Amino acid sequence: MKITGDWLTRSETQAVCQALTSGGHQALFVGGCVRNSLMGAVISDIDISTDAPPARVTALATGAGLRVVPTGFDHGTVTVVSGGVPFEVTTFRRDVETDGRRAVVAFSTRISDDAARRDFTMNALYATPDGTVIDPLGGLPDLLAHRLRFVGDASARIREDYLRILRFFRFHAWYGDPDQGLDAEGLAACAGLADGIDGLSRERVGAEIRKLLAAPDPAPSVAAMARAGILTRVLPGADDCALPPLVHLEDGMEPDWRRRLAALGGADPTDTLRLSRAEGQYLHQLRQALASADSPATLGYRHGPDRATDAVLIRAAMLGNTLPDDWRMDVNRGATAIFPIKSTDLPAFKGRALGARLAELEQAWIASGFALTRAQMLTEVDK
Repeated sequence: MKITGDWLTRSETQAVCQALTSGGHQALFVGGCVRNSLMGAVISDIDISTDAPPARVTALATGAGLRVVPTGFDHGTVTVVSGGVPFEVTTFRRDVETDGRRAVVAFSTRISDDAARRDFTMNALYATPDGTVIDPLGGLPDLLAHRLRFVGDASARIREDYLRILRFFRFHAWYGDPDQGLDAEGLAACAGLADGIDGLSRERVGAEIRKLLAAPDPAPSVAAMARAGILTRVLPGADDCALPPLVHLEDGMEPDWRRRLAALGGADPTDTLRLSRAEGQYLHQLRQALASADSPATLGYRHGPDRATDAVLIRAAMLGNTLPDDWRMDVNRGATAIFPIKSTDLPAFKGRALGARLAELEQAWIASGFALTRAQMLTEVDK
């Protein structure tokens, strides 16, 4: 079997491969670029494995006029830049020692060693520069069946890096068959070793949750996380019940992990997932919108079109309701409405009295469906 694609044949890619093969070494595409090519999915990164040690990769690439950045030199990885395109080139490796977060590796010349240390069988697929697929562990049938399985013993793979627990659910959401369910051995291993998640950095956990919730439909995988006791370990107090109806109500909208995270509820995840200030603020304001009884139009006015849209969707999902008629139009109407009264229109009011009167008029204006005019409200003030 062969993979194809513009990324494979373009000159930048082949220049890196040529630099390695001309020096008598292997150049094999590996991981996501091979997996996604076989599945017809988007290729984002191109990783290359080789039997050449990093110093040799550096010498060969530099000799070919390519730029080299020693991004992970001690662990066997250098970034080779060809025509402005970065390629991660990593020497075949085998694990010498692991502690659940990081590994001590030794370089190898055997593809079997490199494949054996990978997480899932569908990620242990390689391809030659002409696209010929190499499957050292029998991962191709799993990939074609959309079946996610750990390489070898699931518990052993997880103990090497406990982040693989979260990756198990994330990869199932993106590449697994939801009708098949998750691999029983893998799921049992994840549940049994869930304590290991506590030792992971919050940055790594947050990155995985973002990617998981950005999948087209993460609901089956998140439900499995909940049943295994992993969801609340990562997101204390979270409940996945609203996620399936939310995904249904989104109806072709671009997935937004923030919207889906808010639908899970629970404790504030800002620190738990190491969210950025902007991300944390968005979620905080969205939770405020959800806590109100405001109409779609009022949500649009108070929170803007994006947060209002999210709030309407999540509220309907949580309550098991259908979406209100014309809700999009109402959100946009509120988001574009501009309160016509300014403080200078109320010269008779000062300080707190001014603020209270402005709030009172604004509330009346909102209640009117933004229909009251400036003149009507000022006439009321003058009475």
